[in-house]
Formats: sequence, C-alpha cells, structure tokens
Amino acid sequence: MITLHQDAHGFIRMNRHFPSKTPIAILFTDGTTGEYTGARLNDLYDTALATFRAENRLDAKGFSRAPAKTVHPTNNVEFVPVESGMAP
Repeated sequence: MITLHQDAHGFIRMNRHFPSKTPIAILFTDGTTGEYTGARLNDLYDTALATFRAENRLDAKGFSRAPAKTVHPTNNVEFVPVESGMAP
C-alpha cells in the first residue's frame, strides 16, 4: 500500500500514474484517512493534467503551439487536488 499526505493547499504530489489496482491511502490535513485505488487517482491526475494544459494553451499532447520564446519548460503536473470525503 502507498500512503500519500495532503499538503496545506489541498494537493497530493503525484507526477505519474499508479498501477490501477494498487491500494493508496491518503492522509488528509483534517486528520482523516481515505483509501482509494490507483485507477481513481489516475483519473484525478488526468483531470488535473487536462486543466493545466487548457489553462496554458497546450494541445492534448502537451505541446505549445505558440512561438518558441513562450514555450513552457515543463508541460506536466506534479500536484493533484484532493479533498476529504471524495468518492472512492
């Protein structure tokens, strides 16, 4: 089992997909603990990544179509928003 800790801003650090059947426990800042599958957290990661790319005007693969001087150094997310009591 993998244990992740929510930070003070409501995020967990997740920079890749986890195996879909792996149990993952999240310790929330309010002291509660939730247990989720890797598939559920992978869905949250994909949503956060899509939001990041849309806000930064990147295409579906993470490439910027703007002139070269405005290309972002990283086209990835490392922090995923989570909240206590979310659906498993």
